[in-house]
Amino acid sequence: MKSSLRRSVVLAAVACAGLAWAAGADAKTFKWANSGDVSSMDPYARQETFLLTFTSNIYEPLVRRDKQLKLEPALAVKWGQTDKNTWFFDLRPDVKFSDGTLFTADDVVFSVKRAVGPGSNVNGNFASMKEIKAVGPLRVEVTTLYPDPLLADKWASIGIMSKAWAEKNNATQAADMLKNEENFATRNAMGTGPFVLKERRAGEKTILVPNPTWWDKPEHNLTEVIFTPVPNAATRVAALKAGDIDMMYEVPPADTDSLKKDADIKVLEDPETRVVYLGFDLERDELVESNVKGKNPFKDRKVREVFHRMIDVDAIKRTVMRGQSFPTDLMVAPGINGYVKELDKRAPLLKPDEAKKMLADAGYPNGFEVGMDCPNDRYVNDEKICQAVVSMLAKAGIKVNLRAQTRNLFFAKILRNTSTGQPGQTSFFMLGWSPATTYDVHNVFESLLQTPNAARKKGLFNVGGYSNKRLDELTDAMEQETDKAKRDAMIREATKIYVDDFAYIPLHQQALVWATRKNIDLVQPADNSFPLRWVNVK
Repeated sequence: MKSSLRRSVVLAAVACAGLAWAAGADAKTFKWANSGDVSSMDPYARQETFLLTFTSNIYEPLVRRDKQLKLEPALAVKWGQTDKNTWFFDLRPDVKFSDGTLFTADDVVFSVKRAVGPGSNVNGNFASMKEIKAVGPLRVEVTTLYPDPLLADKWASIGIMSKAWAEKNNATQAADMLKNEENFATRNAMGTGPFVLKERRAGEKTILVPNPTWWDKPEHNLTEVIFTPVPNAATRVAALKAGDIDMMYEVPPADTDSLKKDADIKVLEDPETRVVYLGFDLERDELVESNVKGKNPFKDRKVREVFHRMIDVDAIKRTVMRGQSFPTDLMVAPGINGYVKELDKRAPLLKPDEAKKMLADAGYPNGFEVGMDCPNDRYVNDEKICQAVVSMLAKAGIKVNLRAQTRNLFFAKILRNTSTGQPGQTSFFMLGWSPATTYDVHNVFESLLQTPNAARKKGLFNVGGYSNKRLDELTDAMEQETDKAKRDAMIREATKIYVDDFAYIPLHQQALVWATRKNIDLVQPADNSFPLRWVNVK
């Protein structure tokens, strides 16, 4: 009776959260949940891991990552360079989109131009591209502005769309999510991948089913996949324990021990390649959310140093993350090519009196007030981390007004428009970044640290507008350099520049923690991607 009652309570909680689990689903239905929904079905809508990994089950790239994150053929069977500025991709023959349309080079050319064009937020992957053209029905040729040995890696997250489908449904241009735009591709999808979109109810559930005409051999046994966003952590945990879902993506640290003790649950955990960090508006002459008028306090290195050295990342690890974080002072994690271990040393914490004196020397004897933007459903314990930061900075006389909101509202507010370069409306913010396109530090420099330049597709996710001429030069040079010793020296110099400048406040790698029912087999890549093609229900 107690067991039945407990299960009834769990199901009632699920119902109250607005969930609709598939009734009578067979053993090969896979049900999973996350704190937030996937933002769009358009694979170019946002440069965000969760959106990219979700849509990759429907749309496929030319080259993809295997279980060890190495490149392998996908829609291209062969690729390479004919000269230092020319790449080719030979396409897989006899591949069809799920509507029966034959996949050709025209679809690749269309997709790349769409991904570079207005509304797209993945156009930073094409900074080196000068031109793409079809040189046959199964071959495309790419001319670059300069030698780019990482081009194939950069394109490994770019799903290919059907030119005919997009034209038929008036979706030839990506809808700009920063402007709350939508088109047919926002809520619908049609690709060559292992799964087909069956139903999409934004904010409620999304259902995928296997693509019966997929060109590859399935390694899964799924007949249906039901994804449901569940904002409340307790509800997600209760649903997993009751068997109402099979997997929860990103487990809150507070619930990990409880789940490990459940005989019916498996917990998978490892360090993630993502670094969670804080950033400043360094672009405007006056902050949009501060009581300081006529100047921008963050343009003073002393002020940035105070912020950096007042934040105790070890305390965050201990109290907020329950040990499930790996503090760092770099914008790139160990395991990523270009990580410089000897520079990953955090400056000592400041005592409140020391911090106040430094602020007074910078012209702020009474501290100052500033707004802070933070998501509440994107990173592990994101809002709680920001609350801890608010308390730590208050000890130095800095009043931080925290605004935490869902990822869609958060990103729309803070992100730079990647087409125009126009900055978002933020003064102090949290973000996370993994160079999951290339697994190379150049991606971090080009995306987060180079001076924003929409025309050159550089610094498109440099939200705060940090700018350093020498770092820009080094970033451009390391992109083309093939001599490892020379390139490593460039990376080290560029890393030291942003560390010494307190350009950002790196916090930690969050631990990658998923939980499943015991009867689920899946693969957990270090980049937090979740390919459904490797999921099996026993």
